[in-house]
Amino acid sequence: MQTGAAELQAGRAESHWVCGSDLGVLAEVFDEAITIAIMQRQLAPQLLASIAAQCVAQPWELAWRGVPDAALEQALTRSMPAPQQAGQLIADVRLLAEAVACLFDVEAVGIRMRLLDGAMCPRFHCDNLPVRLVTSYSGPGSEWLPDQAVNRAGLGKPEPGKPEVVRDAGAIRQLAEGDVCLLKGSGWVGNEERGIVHRSPAVAAGLRRLLLTIDPEF
Repeated sequence: MQTGAAELQAGRAESHWVCGSDLGVLAEVFDEAITIAIMQRQLAPQLLASIAAQCVAQPWELAWRGVPDAALEQALTRSMPAPQQAGQLIADVRLLAEAVACLFDVEAVGIRMRLLDGAMCPRFHCDNLPVRLVTSYSGPGSEWLPDQAVNRAGLGKPEPGKPEVVRDAGAIRQLAEGDVCLLKGSGWVGNEERGIVHRSPAVAAGLRRLLLTIDPEF
């Protein structure tokens, strides 16, 4: 299934983001104008159950680099707190990792998967890397800013007199649970001054966020 023309047009009307309902929309990140490509999806009940089983333990983390093959599945199985119920989640992580490797024509990817009980990067910022896939399997999704709502002079380490990054708090956008996005950073050639500005969302007391990030290893 290909991304619908109406969905693509809706994003293009806003000039630098695009949304769709399947993996094909992620390829739109190669468009010079696009700085965030979002695949909107509803997670299947079996996948949701697999995710929930991994969110009842203490916070945990996996950092892994390599070819997204059976070795990735084995590393995930060793890291999951409930490995017997992890099959659906592991299959989805491998699918996304393979998609990143294929899309950017690389053999290896870097993966981090974390169960968090707080915001990891609560300040709006821009990543100094080419591109990163981000998805929240459980809990709130990442927040991001349209270009017109960003004051880039405010980015970086807080300093006296530095302006606020957010020009319009009402313009803040947020990914839904399960959405998959590609964030184009300032390390992408030609995008040095336009990296997408984003932050980790607040996590309410007593809740957890299961976050996956995937970086192509160029």
